[in-house]
Amino acid sequence: MLQKARLQVDWEGLDNVFLDMDGTLLDLHFDNYFWQEYLPRHFGERRGLSTAQAQAQLRPRFRAVEGTLQWYSADFWSAELGLDILALTRGLQDSIRVHAGAVELLQRAQAAHKRLVLLTNAHPGVLAIKLEYTGLGRFFDRVVSAHALGHPKENAGFWHSLRTLEPFERHNTLFVDDSLPVLRAAQADGMDRLIAVRRPDSQLPVREIHEFPSVESLAELVPESNEGLGVRSEELEKARNY
Repeated sequence: MLQKARLQVDWEGLDNVFLDMDGTLLDLHFDNYFWQEYLPRHFGERRGLSTAQAQAQLRPRFRAVEGTLQWYSADFWSAELGLDILALTRGLQDSIRVHAGAVELLQRAQAAHKRLVLLTNAHPGVLAIKLEYTGLGRFFDRVVSAHALGHPKENAGFWHSLRTLEPFERHNTLFVDDSLPVLRAAQADGMDRLIAVRRPDSQLPVREIHEFPSVESLAELVPESNEGLGVRSEELEKARNY
């Protein structure tokens, strides 16, 4: 089996690095387990249903709002299902995992003075829980939840609103996400430095992606030497201790 060639990134030509959270920085297994197993079990317990029965009831309700902000909204699902989604998230937070290479990439990019922006569809409450638990928030110059812009990332309205909030030049901005619909929306907005993540969930097989340049994890984007990002050793040490 041929090994996939390491993706080369022109770091010196980049000023901005935009990163997704769930599936890119964080293992999507947490969210998949939460919505497919953990939440249905709690929903079923409240209604005298087995987990399988609860899953069967919830699937069409989830599909009905897929791709909208409601799909990602803790407030919407708390009201819809009669459950405290944020409390359930906190109860499972010890299962949140940071993907391999994510912290090192953030450290290197920060030390090289790249502007780091987190772009996520996560509800602000869920976002706060995950950033507090992982400590990743300290690396970012700005954190943007799609809920603040009124559109999910897979919608053109998100990118239009983002340019007002966070002006950036498309030619010197890298965006990494695991969602192909999101990457397509970014591409339609004129971004061309796009990278897809082939293994957002560590418990699922690696996906075949041909539409965009791709990596299995962010570890593949970490330069083999500090010079690859224009980082001096002392700057990297500052980022690690920040």
